[in-house]
Amino acid sequence: MKFSKSALFIALASVSMASAAQTNQNSLGKNINISSIINGNYQSAEKALSEREKGFSIGGSELAISGFIDDSLYGKFTTVLHEHDGDMEVEVEEAFIQTMSLPAGFSLRGGRFLSNIGYLNNQHTHTDAFADRPAVYRALLGDHYFDDGLRLDYLAPTDVYWAMGVEAFKGNKFRAENDEVKPKSTGVYTAYTKIGDDIGESSSWQLGFSYINNQNGLTALEHHEEEHDHDHEDEKEHAHEAEGEHGHEDAHGHSHAAKFTGKHIYGVDAVYKWAPKGNYKYQHLTLTGEYFKATDLFSAEEHQDEVDDLSHNGWYVSSVYQFSPNWSAGLRYGEVTVQEAHEDHADEMKLKESEFQVSYHTSHFSTIRLQYSHQDGTGELKPVDENSVTLQFIVALGAHGAHQF
Repeated sequence: MKFSKSALFIALASVSMASAAQTNQNSLGKNINISSIINGNYQSAEKALSEREKGFSIGGSELAISGFIDDSLYGKFTTVLHEHDGDMEVEVEEAFIQTMSLPAGFSLRGGRFLSNIGYLNNQHTHTDAFADRPAVYRALLGDHYFDDGLRLDYLAPTDVYWAMGVEAFKGNKFRAENDEVKPKSTGVYTAYTKIGDDIGESSSWQLGFSYINNQNGLTALEHHEEEHDHDHEDEKEHAHEAEGEHGHEDAHGHSHAAKFTGKHIYGVDAVYKWAPKGNYKYQHLTLTGEYFKATDLFSAEEHQDEVDDLSHNGWYVSSVYQFSPNWSAGLRYGEVTVQEAHEDHADEMKLKESEFQVSYHTSHFSTIRLQYSHQDGTGELKPVDENSVTLQFIVALGAHGAHQF
C-alpha cells in the first residue's frame, strides 16, 4: 500500500489535531471527544456497484474529533480511509460546526457533513447492519452523500416527533458526465421531513420524505465530434480531470460519488422498531425500507421526447433481529434500475441483490459479521461473480456517540 502526498498530509494533520485536542482535554478539562473506528474486511469476490474490492481491506476506517466549542456551538471533524488498487486514500468526510442555542426549534449547520436525506444517509456506514449500503444508495447517492454546504433544521413543537429541513451543497459529488455545461457553484438543494411516534411501550416508527434538486445532474446524450474553441477544450479537460470524482468510469469502478445522476431525486423511507418494553439491550427487531426515483436524466436536443420518461429508480427492504445481547441476524433484498447513456440513446440496466448476515457483538463497541450476497444484473451491472462472502470486524475506540433512530 502507498499513500499519496495529499492523503499522507491529511492523515498526519488528523493525528496532530487529535493529539492537540487530547492535550487540551487533559489540561483544560474541555469536552473534546476523540474516537476511531477500525473497519476490517475480507470480500471473496468482486461485486457490482461496490467500492470494496476483492480481498482484504481496512477501507471505511475513520478518525473523528468532536465536542462543544462553547455553549452555542458544536463541532466535528472526521477523516475516512479508502483503499483502491493497493493505494490508501484519506478523505475528509465531516468538518462542520452546528448551533446549539437557536430559538424556536431551529438549528444551523455549516461546513462538510452528511446530508439528512433518506434514512441511512445521515448515519456513518460502520453503524449499518450490513457490510455494504443497499445497491440503490451505491448507484444514486455514491454510497452515502456528503458535501460542502449549509443546513437549516426545524423541530416542530408537536406531540409526535416531526422534524424538517433544507440544505444547499456545492454538488461536485452529484455532477453528471456532461462536458457541455459549465457547472453551477451551488449545485444541489435538498428538502426533507421526518415524522415518528411510539406504539405502546415496545414499538416505534418513523416515516420520511426527501427531495434533491441537482442543478448539474443532466447528462448529455449527444457527443459532438467537431472542433471546439479553446475555452471549451479547457472546460472539457477540467471535466475529465474530475471524472474520478464524478464516478462514471464504469459500473464496477472506484468512486465516492453518485454513478448515475438526474436533475430531480425523490425518496421515501419507513422504519419500524420493536423491543420488549422498549429495552433494546437484550432483544429487538428493526424493519427498514427505502425507495428513490431520479427523473430528468438527459439533455438531448434531437431525442428529448424519447428520454423524458426515463428514470433511475431503486428500493430495498431489510429485517434485522437481535435475538440476544451478543447475536443478531439480518436479511435484505433490493433492486436498482438505471439508464446508461450511449451516444444518442440510453440503455436500461438492472441489478438485484439479496443478502444475509449473522453478527456477533462482543460488546456495544465491537462487531464481527459474516455476510453472504447474491447479485443478478444486466449490462454493465452484471456481476463478475454472482455470489460472494464478506467477513467484517468493526471496533470503536474512544468516545462513541449514541446511534440515531
